[in-house]
Amino acid sequence: MTRELTLMAVHAHPDDEVLGTGGLLARCAAEGVRTVLVTCTNGEQGDDSGGVKPGEPGHDAEEVAQRRLAELRESAGLLDIGHLELLGYRDSGMDGWSTNDDPAAFANIPLEESAGRLGALMERYRPQVVVTYDENGGYGHPDHVRAHRIAMAATEKTGIPDKLYYTAIPRSGIKQMFEAVREAGVEIDFDPPADFGTPDELITSVLDVSAHVEAKRKALQAHASQGENIFLLRMPEEMQQAAFSYESFIRHFCRVPAPDQEVDLFAGLG
Repeated sequence: MTRELTLMAVHAHPDDEVLGTGGLLARCAAEGVRTVLVTCTNGEQGDDSGGVKPGEPGHDAEEVAQRRLAELRESAGLLDIGHLELLGYRDSGMDGWSTNDDPAAFANIPLEESAGRLGALMERYRPQVVVTYDENGGYGHPDHVRAHRIAMAATEKTGIPDKLYYTAIPRSGIKQMFEAVREAGVEIDFDPPADFGTPDELITSVLDVSAHVEAKRKALQAHASQGENIFLLRMPEEMQQAAFSYESFIRHFCRVPAPDQEVDLFAGLG
């Protein structure tokens, strides 16, 4: 019996699904591929109403979680994601925050437990392609690192996925984008280090998702409570079009014949 083509994206927080994989998810859905989004935490350490930061007076972690999960469901609908699975763990917060010490934080949950739950989802959906973060979680966030680890452990234990990818942001693209943003007069409070992003030579797969830019933009806008942290939404529309039109990945392993450089993560399958 032929398995239904299925993509599983494993992300840490509500809103992580959009920037690196929103176009991929929307494109796969449009092409008839079943899409499964696994979100590991409820995002308690995001901004509260009025931009109140975690640790500041008035920040209500539980209210933040409920708001962010509602935004996640709206985003999933806009990206036409077929199945949204919530592991429901507590947001660990950024590296170095006191919330890292919470025993209930995702990063502190025994790997066997969290990977086991993800493995059960792999058994249910049987994805040929899994996408998650690299071993550094992209930028070192404890929850991103943990999402990577449980995805790797569940993949190894179940042996189900044929291909596994890491999300990637080309280093050359980051440099060009920030230069363009500054030239356009957009105020940003983040200056990326020279080594920020993925070396271009490591990227194996670049997808054209230009047909889904509007869905991606609306999905980002759905995460309104975190809008202050999404500077891309402050860019001129033509810059957003350029920034959102392509998504890049590193193929970590592949069990089927596929080209070294891909324009489709399902190359060699189906």
